[in-house]
Amino acid sequence: MPENQQGEGSMITAIDLFAGLGGWSTGASLAGVDVLWAANHWPDAVEWHSANHPNTIHACQDLHQADWSKVPAHDLLLASPCCQGHSKARGKANGNPQHDASRSTAWAVVSALEFHRPELAIVENVPEFLDWTLYPAWASAMNALGYQLAPHVVNCADLGVPQERVRMFLICTRSRAPLHLQLPKMEHVPATSFIDLNVGRWSPIERPGRATATLERIRNGREQFGDRFVMSYYGNTKSGRSLQRPIGTITTRDRWAIVDGDWMRMLTADENLMAMSFPVGTKRPANHRLTVHMAGNAVPPVAGQRIIQALLEAA
Repeated sequence: MPENQQGEGSMITAIDLFAGLGGWSTGASLAGVDVLWAANHWPDAVEWHSANHPNTIHACQDLHQADWSKVPAHDLLLASPCCQGHSKARGKANGNPQHDASRSTAWAVVSALEFHRPELAIVENVPEFLDWTLYPAWASAMNALGYQLAPHVVNCADLGVPQERVRMFLICTRSRAPLHLQLPKMEHVPATSFIDLNVGRWSPIERPGRATATLERIRNGREQFGDRFVMSYYGNTKSGRSLQRPIGTITTRDRWAIVDGDWMRMLTADENLMAMSFPVGTKRPANHRLTVHMAGNAVPPVAGQRIIQALLEAA
C-alpha cells in the first residue's frame, strides 16, 4: 500500500503521461486520486487538459527528453503510450519510422519509474502491445526496477462505458507477485444513453453522391434493426448496430452515423465525448475534428476510474 494511503485523510497522488484530453486524469479524479502533474507533446492537448484540470501542473514536451527530477513524487503513475505502432487498425509494417517512433514512447514509462519508483503504475494500450517485438525487453526493464506486471485485457463496456472498446491495462506493482485485479462486470450501457436525435446535422439518405457501400449498409441495417440504428461509416462492416447496445469503438476520426428513418447524420463532438464516458460539461475545442481526434485517443474516464479503484482496493 502506498505510504500516502496510510495516513488518515491523505489522498493518493498520481502523474499522467501522454495525458491527451485527460481520460486517465478524469478517471483518477473520479476515483478520489489527486493528479499532480500531466504531460503531452501536443500543445492543443495540453491546453484542453489544463482547462479541465486547472490544479494540475502541466508540461508540454517530448517525454523522451523529460527531466524527471522536476516531476513531483507520487504514488501512482498513469500512462498511455502511443498505440499507433501496435494497433491492427493502423498497420505494423516493419521498418516504418513513424511506427517505430510511436512504439518507443513506452520507454518513457521505464525512465519515469526508474527515477521516482512509485508503488503503483498502470499502462494502457491496445492488446497488441503485448506482441511487440521489444515487449520482452521492456518487461525485463520493468522487472529490473522491481515491478511485477499483470496484463488485463478488458472490454470497457464491461466497466460501464457505453462503448465496446477492448484495451490492455497493465498493472505494475512493486510486489513479490503480479497483482491480478477483481474487476467489476457492469451492466452494459446502451448507445441511447448519449445519442440525442434532436441535435446534429441531418441529411437525407437518398441524395446524389451517396456511396453504394453506405446505402448497402443502411439496407442491411434496416432489415435487422428497423428504421433507427447506428452504423460504421467505414471499415469492413456490412450492416448496422442496435442502439440498445454500447456503440462500437470510437476512433480518432468520424466513424459512427445514426440512421433515423430517411435521414442520417454523424455523431456530434459531444456525443463522441459521452460515448467515451467523459462527464457532461467537459471543456473541449470548438473544432469538431479536433475534439473527435482527442476523444478517440483517450482512455475512457469511467474505465480508468474502475481500474484505479480496483487497484487501490487490492494494493
